[in-house]
Amino acid sequence: MLIFTLVCVFIVSLAEKNTKDRIEINEQQLLIKRLNEIVTEYDNPILSESFDRNINLHGIEQTVTIFPAKNNNKVFAHLVEHTYPNGYNGNIRLLTGISIKGELLGVRVINHKETPGLGDKIETRKSDWIKSFTGLSLNQPEKSKWKVKRDGGFFDQFTGATITPRAIVTAAYQILNYFDKYEIK
Repeated sequence: MLIFTLVCVFIVSLAEKNTKDRIEINEQQLLIKRLNEIVTEYDNPILSESFDRNINLHGIEQTVTIFPAKNNNKVFAHLVEHTYPNGYNGNIRLLTGISIKGELLGVRVINHKETPGLGDKIETRKSDWIKSFTGLSLNQPEKSKWKVKRDGGFFDQFTGATITPRAIVTAAYQILNYFDKYEIK
């Protein structure tokens, strides 16, 4: 019985190690895919030049990862991996691209637990809704319109799911506001 238990423990730990490595590789590939959906004209090793910052964003202290996008050694954008804590079913992990002029280059979802068929329309494979943020800034639309239409704002919401779009709109506005107040280098 002891030998059987030891063999089982060995097999489970081996499977866990192999699975962990595979998950890390898949997460890295997804991150690269999302980065390239937002910017493509960078010529620097964007992953190896990334850095972490501990900041208060979205009402929580969090560590964000910032990827500087450069062309000819000049930063033209920052891509920020951050967490918005108030989705319908919890945290929404986002990647947001911001040009040095303060314009959104794109918002993409890295990870979420939103309701399938409703809140998951924040994914580009389900809907183009999240692509509507590209080109917006703190002043476009005006501050009072950075809400879903149901709340008198500019942004569409999904039928049956307002909390998730509200979360993405709020997260995009708050990160633009953060970058407007604090210079990132």
